Amino acid sequence: MGSFSIWHWLVVLLVILLLFGSGKISGLMGDLAKGIKSFKQNMKEDDGKDASMAADAAAQTPAQPAGSIAAPTTAQPAQGTAANPSRPAA
Repeated sequence: MGSFSIWHWLVVLLVILLLFGSGKISGLMGDLAKGIKSFKQNMKEDDGKDASMAADAAAQTPAQPAGSIAAPTTAQPAQGTAANPSRPAA
């Protein structure tokens, strides 16, 4: 009783087609396809920028001699609690 038969889906599709019309649905699908293509293109451009930025950063970072120890970094003190990070720890 929880799943719909093929006839239920056909009736739903028919109602949607009657409400929106076939021209409106095809226009929406075309807009959706353009949006997906644009998203994929921007993702490729971002990946290219990330790779070039990583290469630039690697070129600008001085290489440490083998066997040398990196300078220690200072850790920031913990702020808040795990349950509520904005509230200071008691």
